[in-house]
Amino acid sequence: MYDDRMRDRKGKKQMLDKKVVELLNKQVNKEFFSAYLYLDFSNYYYDEGLDGFGNWFKVQAQEERDHATLMIQYLQNNGEKVELQAIDKPGAPTKSAKGVLEETLKHEQYVTGLIHTIYDAAYEAKDFRTMQFLDWFVKEQGEEEKNAENLIKRFALFGDDPKTLYMLDSELGARVYAAPTLVL
Repeated sequence: MYDDRMRDRKGKKQMLDKKVVELLNKQVNKEFFSAYLYLDFSNYYYDEGLDGFGNWFKVQAQEERDHATLMIQYLQNNGEKVELQAIDKPGAPTKSAKGVLEETLKHEQYVTGLIHTIYDAAYEAKDFRTMQFLDWFVKEQGEEEKNAENLIKRFALFGDDPKTLYMLDSELGARVYAAPTLVL
């Protein structure tokens, strides 16, 4: 049976729940902010002479930008309007290499909460398509938090010793960007 409860202002049938669309549009902004934040962190490390850490965060920024782009594509593929918003300026990072890593973990935990909020809204609306789309992001956030935790642990182990810090920095410098493989 045809359900015309979900129509936009112009009478066009909406493919997704209105609240879910609103949250996805907000998340696009949060993902772009994350990219901006990680570019700021990258710059901090480059300024400190830790180019490997700088590279790691530059790659991370590219990933976050792609997360936003995937959400945009998902909205477009479902006939929804994308509403881009201004991106806030990142706050000044803490003045220590370890502090930036700790801020990264806090930020990833925050983003995980945002993804869960969207998932909850999709579940409530019985929007199974969006839930399936978000499954990838839920898994990705688990990986992001684990990566941040591992960086903090490794820095705690090696950060005070210049030789091992150099080795860790060199290892992080070898990280290369790989585009996400989410199928929309």
